[in-house]
Amino acid sequence: MAVEALAVMEDAVKKSLADVAYERIRDRLLMLDIKPGDLLNDDHLAKDLGMGRTPVREALKRLELDRLVVSYPRRGTFATRVEVTDLAFISEIRTQLEPLAASRAARVATESMREQLRAVMRAVESFDTSEASVVETLRLDARVHQGIYAAAANPHLEDVLIRYDNLATRIWCMVLDRLPDLSRHVHEHVDLLRAVIDGDEARAAELARIHVSGFEHAVREALFAA
Repeated sequence: MAVEALAVMEDAVKKSLADVAYERIRDRLLMLDIKPGDLLNDDHLAKDLGMGRTPVREALKRLELDRLVVSYPRRGTFATRVEVTDLAFISEIRTQLEPLAASRAARVATESMREQLRAVMRAVESFDTSEASVVETLRLDARVHQGIYAAAANPHLEDVLIRYDNLATRIWCMVLDRLPDLSRHVHEHVDLLRAVIDGDEARAAELARIHVSGFEHAVREALFAA
């Protein structure tokens, strides 16, 4: 029994380290600290993160499923490139699924989840984009969207949307300093959150659709203006 208990503990630690590695490498990829096309050396990453190579390798496998990295035999693992065509593909999916998540959240969210969304809404209302860093802005955006996904209470939908929101975040990060209406983009989350909290399914769905479409339009303009 002692041996079995030790094995369980080792698995738990291993899983925890893999999760930590996944989150930290994912954030570097999203914020473009690891640039599109960069080589990811598992040995260097392990030393940088202060852990062994095994959890890093497990993290990289998960990130490949998320389409944030790609591995080639005998060449290594690289951060995926960000192409303009990706924007259209990602937006096509999000335009369909973000309204679904928002309307479902408006319908099924528990009172506890609605209270959490109220806290997020207050954070958005007081957020000053002119004083905030890129990381703070992107984290607030993720907090809004992932809060709505969680409130929708469909783990499969949540998993898909987190994946595509992450891919959209990489694109957004490329043009963030060129977006003229960043404050408007951030603060339009307030109306979306309020619709979800109030249980207004139709309005929540429509605002989510407008938000995603507006994101694509703004990023496209910034990309082609460069």
